[in-house]
Amino acid sequence: MNEAQQLAAIFRAALGRVDPYKMIVDHVHLEAGRLVVAFDGLRHEVEMDAYDRILVLGAGKASARMARAVEEILGERIWRGLVSVKYGHGEPLSRVEVIECGHPTPDEHGVEAARRIAELARQADEKTLILNLVSGGGSALLCLPLVHGDGGTSVRLTLEDKQATTRAFLACGADIREINCVRKHISGVKGGRLLRLMAPARSLNFILSDVVGDRLDTIASGITSPDETTFADALAIVEKYQLADKLPSNVLRALTLGVQGEISETPKAEDPATALATNILIGTNIAALLAACEQAKALGYHVAALTSELTGEAREAAKFLFGIARDVRNRQLLVNRPAFVVAGGETVVTLKGAGKGGRNQEMALAFLAELAKDDGGGRNIHFLSASTDGTDGPTDAAGAYASAEVLALARQAGLSIQAHLENNDSYHFFDCIDRLLKTGPTMTNVCDLYMLIIG
Repeated sequence: MNEAQQLAAIFRAALGRVDPYKMIVDHVHLEAGRLVVAFDGLRHEVEMDAYDRILVLGAGKASARMARAVEEILGERIWRGLVSVKYGHGEPLSRVEVIECGHPTPDEHGVEAARRIAELARQADEKTLILNLVSGGGSALLCLPLVHGDGGTSVRLTLEDKQATTRAFLACGADIREINCVRKHISGVKGGRLLRLMAPARSLNFILSDVVGDRLDTIASGITSPDETTFADALAIVEKYQLADKLPSNVLRALTLGVQGEISETPKAEDPATALATNILIGTNIAALLAACEQAKALGYHVAALTSELTGEAREAAKFLFGIARDVRNRQLLVNRPAFVVAGGETVVTLKGAGKGGRNQEMALAFLAELAKDDGGGRNIHFLSASTDGTDGPTDAAGAYASAEVLALARQAGLSIQAHLENNDSYHFFDCIDRLLKTGPTMTNVCDLYMLIIG
């Protein structure tokens, strides 16, 4: 295998480690009338005789695959079920219904899924055990616009309000925690509000993390977690990015009424509904990162793992990673050659152009721009930036490669790196020279991996 093929193989090994189906079937089982859940040294047991009904709910790109595992374990014990997933991420299920919806911008199917999940949650009682299957993408895929009150303080948000808000935040460079803080406060289910709908039922919530730091209150906007943020925090984020004139007036009104105390806050840790929920983290970026390291060692590389929490602008992160690659190549600083260096995380892109791409493709293109200035001609440096869900931004690619070979192909094709960067058009740049990584939907989602081979 050449280096690009090796990077692809390493990436596949990382995906295998965080397959949500495998994570559940390997760690959840029935034992003497109890549902036993064991992850990372923690053990949870539920007496099945205490419940008359089992309800399966979920939202996220991996939720259907998680539901397949749950069906395999519980079968006809499942009373009803419904999960909301991104288009193309469904699975053939027998007990749990799947609704495919829009992502990253929510659509009417996401609204319908959220409405029906909320209805099912309201039907639960103290004899109902709810299994929630939550993964990245749940914020867009469980879209229930906030409705509050009557009279002068009434607010009734619409799908269009939430769509416009999502678009504005995706373009401004805000990070996922900031985006989700606002999402929580204009939703009827996020920020722990689903917990209130499910009470008095007990819930086991299986969560696959797609956020840096694995904060449960941020993954899928904290559907099953208490929320530390406030309406005031959400309004401050709007002001930070100067979005007041780009958001619908209804959204600004809802946030303002919340600050004034006219709309109830999201549930906090002391809310009684939170005591009924057990949140279980089943997969993370660090797990994928460590699996990548194991595969690279098997291929004969010396390995260095930098971090699982790389954030910031994709272009700046590319410069940082290229500097490390040069140090390893020129000075064997950090790790001996041949070397494999990996980081994980989630960067952002501030959109200024009208092109097509995603944060991983943008990072690869910015890395290629650095490589083009290298006095060593980019020799022996090979880079892959890829999203573990298989879809980088609104594209069909997981990411892209950068190397001296890629640079030569771009020059032969007459492509301008700078022009494509200025137009945020990384997808068409790499598509022209067939250097996109296309995996199709992976049915998992644990942020991104940034991988270097230095020969």
